[in-house]
Amino acid sequence: MEFTLSGNSLKIFARSVASIARIGTEVVFESSSSQLSIHTLNSSRSAYQSIKYKPDFFDVYTIVSGAQVKCSVLLKDMCAVLRTAVSNIDHLDMRLDDPDASKVQWTLFCFSGMKKTYWITCNTEPDSQHLSLDRSKLPSSFVVRPRDLYRLLANFQSNLHEITVIATAPLLVPPDAADQIGGKAVELRSYIDPTQEIDSSLYTQLWIDPAEEFVQYTHAGNPVDVTFSVKELKAFLSFCEACEVDIHFYFDKAGEPILMVPKFGLDDGSGSNFDATLVLATMLISQLNSQYPSETPPATNSTPASQQVEDGNAAENHPSGHTRIWSDLS
Repeated sequence: MEFTLSGNSLKIFARSVASIARIGTEVVFESSSSQLSIHTLNSSRSAYQSIKYKPDFFDVYTIVSGAQVKCSVLLKDMCAVLRTAVSNIDHLDMRLDDPDASKVQWTLFCFSGMKKTYWITCNTEPDSQHLSLDRSKLPSSFVVRPRDLYRLLANFQSNLHEITVIATAPLLVPPDAADQIGGKAVELRSYIDPTQEIDSSLYTQLWIDPAEEFVQYTHAGNPVDVTFSVKELKAFLSFCEACEVDIHFYFDKAGEPILMVPKFGLDDGSGSNFDATLVLATMLISQLNSQYPSETPPATNSTPASQQVEDGNAAENHPSGHTRIWSDLS
């Protein structure tokens, strides 16, 4: 396998690695004649990100006919390769001469004439796990511009770990709340673990009119909510902002995964030479009926649900402060 990147494609690839590095510790490369995909899964198995590139994304993309190459490398090593500013790089070459090779070669050709070559240890038999999630089965969705989402998140504490999104049909806002929230159909709410001390925590509720803040909003029926991690959200938000694309959120209800993908204008993404997917676990317990946390909250089962990862084997539960793992996703 061999590929060469330059110009805008090199910038997007560097941003892809930076985004994935904020989620996992290892990235898996899978290449075929039709695409190259990179993906990672975090240690608690609650966040999965995948980015796929078509052959025309690259200046050169070569793979043995009919072969499928799979390997993984540590993300800290990838970040070390891309430590050189992209603006100083003319083009980047990646080469894996043998599918069973123990090292992959990365070469940077700088505008200054300097050539930097790195040999990174790789695992040719990675624990590759593919996530299967049908967005058509996630009935609620909205599209938001990165700069607008940044502005909304600025209302919350910077150290907030999880955030709750509550979606209602615009015509189903309770009459007794219409004066208070102005008929706005979406709420963003801080999630504060009720089992933890909250003396220094700021609890924020933000009501949103989708017509004003979102590019697109779809929801019908009863209100639903999803609570998920802010850290991975911000990583994907930075990636989409750098790529100058909007973010499309798909979700169902508490306990079901939330899916985020780039929104390429009016295009469905088929005309783009790359695509990305971020899937996050959501909390099992709905926050629809929760109120402002009291000073002495009762003990509550605060174990969130996670995505389900398809790996061909029954997955074990991985204890985490925020997530619980299911075995497979259908």
